[in-house]
Amino acid sequence: MTFILKHKFVIIGIITGAIAGYLYYHFVGCLSGTCAITSKPLNSILYGAMLGGLLFNMFKKEKSKTE
Repeated sequence: MTFILKHKFVIIGIITGAIAGYLYYHFVGCLSGTCAITSKPLNSILYGAMLGGLLFNMFKKEKSKTE
C-alpha cells in the first residue's frame, strides 16, 4: 500500500495515458495498417501509458535530504 501512495502520480499518469492512447487509436487510428503505434490498440495503449507515466512523473515532488 505504501508503494501505491508513494507513486500515486505516476500510476494516475499511466492510467490516463492508457485511456488517451486507446482514444487516439479509436478516433484517429491508422487506416492502412502500416503505422507502428496506431495500427493496433495494444500498441497505442502501451505507448500512451508510457508517455503518461513519464509526463506525470515530472510533477512528483522529491524529498530533499539536508545534512
